[in-house]
Amino acid sequence: MYERIAGVPPPPAVLAQMVTAINNSPGQPGLLAAAAIATQAPTFYNVTLKNLVIPWTNRDQTVFAPFNDYAATVIGMVRDDVPFNTALSADLLYVVNAPGLPAPSNASNAHYATAEANGVDLSTALKPSTQSATYGTPTAATAGLLTTYAAEAAFFIKGTNRAMFRFTMINHFCNDMQTLMDTTRPTDRVRQDVARSPGGDSRVYLQTCVGCHSGMDPMAQAFAYYNFNGTVGPGPMNTGTMEYTQGQVQPKYLINATNFPFGFVTPDDSWSNRWRQGVNASLGWSASLPGSGSGAKSLGTELESSSAFAQCQVTKVFQAVCFRAPVSAADQTTVAAITASFQAGGYKLKQVFQQSAAACPGQ
Repeated sequence: MYERIAGVPPPPAVLAQMVTAINNSPGQPGLLAAAAIATQAPTFYNVTLKNLVIPWTNRDQTVFAPFNDYAATVIGMVRDDVPFNTALSADLLYVVNAPGLPAPSNASNAHYATAEANGVDLSTALKPSTQSATYGTPTAATAGLLTTYAAEAAFFIKGTNRAMFRFTMINHFCNDMQTLMDTTRPTDRVRQDVARSPGGDSRVYLQTCVGCHSGMDPMAQAFAYYNFNGTVGPGPMNTGTMEYTQGQVQPKYLINATNFPFGFVTPDDSWSNRWRQGVNASLGWSASLPGSGSGAKSLGTELESSSAFAQCQVTKVFQAVCFRAPVSAADQTTVAAITASFQAGGYKLKQVFQQSAAACPGQ
């Protein structure tokens, strides 16, 4: 259990503590107590969590990318039991409180890369701050992990900002766009750059393209004021500067207008969730939210409040700890129970690690 959580063999003294915890409370209570001891290990933060999160921060989905503010913020939230259903909307940023580091910046990842090179202990050195204070992003424009430097460098560089939406689905809904396609949604907000007759055949648009764009384009409009001015690579971490143009739609939203001049012209950053109806209603959208709004923060709230978001976090942790996907009926029942506990217990992701480890001890 310790190795699954901490990534290294346990020191004899810690192993003895875990054995005592299990013996004192047989069954699940003892296993949970032992797992809680394991999550105190520095390597849980420096190895297990970092290796889990780093692939979320780049398009290659590789663990071999520099440590960054996105990963630091997730690790800090786990350590401090910050409710993870604020991960896509909060004005939150974890910085590294250690000597000899460049200041965190909206134009460089050096603060975090240097911390990693110096071997800083993330279990003690991370300090909560805000994106508005550190990067100068307006508070209303902060959206948790979505507006970190690493996320913007990876998913707002060039393109049309649809990448941010797609990779948010991959990383936080555990689904790529192909599995979320729904050709029954209205097409009125599909942008001009999407050809309506690819290769001269409108059936391709109606039977394929619409499936993604009818849902994605109305929600990705929330990112209309964001851009990352930079250079791709070298390696998985792009370099450049974060940009937010309040009230002004980025030119990338208006490119290739001649592909279909009668398509939707983005006027602002208002968004609408067309997936509240149709097959993707099964993602479990919150009935307490309106399903529309303006800007990345309110979109982040919409996404992180869904049942699919909670289940995805639990599924990823279960797989990381138990070394298998929850495909069996028994594992799916376990994940469902942990997800319910996660939602009811304040969205504490550290407890999900503990419950997952207790669910597959010695397996």
